[in-house]
Amino acid sequence: MVHNIYQGMGLSRVVNASGRVTKLGVSTISDRVASAAVAGAQSYVVIDDLIDRAGKMIATHTGAEDACPTSCASAAIAMSVAGLITKGKWTAVARMPDSTGMANEIVLQKGHSIDYGAPMPTMIRLGGGVPVEVGTANEVHPEDIEEAITDKTVALLYVKSHHCVQKGMVGIEAMRDIAHRHGLPFVVDAAAEEDFRKYIALGADLVCYSGAKALEATTSGFVCGKEELIGYVKKQYRGIGRAMKVGKEQITGLLEALGQYEEIDHEARAEINKEAAGYLVEKIEAISGLRATLIQDEAGRAIWRCRVAIDQAAPNVRKTMYQVNEELRKGDPTIWARTEFLNLGMIDFDPRPLVQGDKELIVGKLEKIMGE
Repeated sequence: MVHNIYQGMGLSRVVNASGRVTKLGVSTISDRVASAAVAGAQSYVVIDDLIDRAGKMIATHTGAEDACPTSCASAAIAMSVAGLITKGKWTAVARMPDSTGMANEIVLQKGHSIDYGAPMPTMIRLGGGVPVEVGTANEVHPEDIEEAITDKTVALLYVKSHHCVQKGMVGIEAMRDIAHRHGLPFVVDAAAEEDFRKYIALGADLVCYSGAKALEATTSGFVCGKEELIGYVKKQYRGIGRAMKVGKEQITGLLEALGQYEEIDHEARAEINKEAAGYLVEKIEAISGLRATLIQDEAGRAIWRCRVAIDQAAPNVRKTMYQVNEELRKGDPTIWARTEFLNLGMIDFDPRPLVQGDKELIVGKLEKIMGE
């Protein structure tokens, strides 16, 4: 097992069965990516030139005209909003996030106005935008979007995330068509998505990604899209982007991770993930008082997880899933499951971040909890 520097600081080792989440450090990087980050950190470079060159390199991996590396996906969203409002005008860039008197409204569906660890409207406001949520939490019609567009609208934003309401929303192609029919940029937040060409190919004008999630890069992100719009985004590094600047080592790590990602057999990787989730299902289903099922990611990605619930039909069950989850997190190592459905009495185990021995550790801890 890799030496855990955090245990040396007196912190518990984390068994991450939650997924690539910011709360647990997102992901771990390969030696290859780490070496690229170290190499980047040990030399000087003109940062503006690096951002421009890296943007063109990222563009080759996404099919976009250009790109801009950022410190994370949230920074990509905020800087994109600021770019669309300021349109490269220096005096406007310097005023952000104060966009008083400017066209500054970002239209998004109410079911997409999520909290992914921070509220989506906050990221819009950081860039000087005014979020305009349309429809209801579980149903949006094209007319809702059309009627929200005014002379203050600067873009339509579509959020692709498992956090979003997955039914009753206007589809991505329909929302794209509405944006373009009104001559507006169509922006996609695809932070955790695994296909880095899909949304540009669908006709999005700007797409925001995380570097640390699917790519397993250094802490980073990027925006890719139309060259003119990317130019507006880059200018934000002299404005709000200064507070979220991306380091040279983050960029070199990101670029190496993009190259590494294209060499991976993703179908084989998904099958390994499914087999690992299936192992957990089989072992946990055998524990008295628990039920386990194999599920696929809510957003449709090729990610498989083990969903666990209390077996209400089992005799002498004294635990709730809240108690089980609390017990999993106690001790060293601390085990973190995915808890989006804990209020419904379910937790999920995502095997992707697990290292050797973690699956057995989870099963053993559950056996102990349910036997108490």
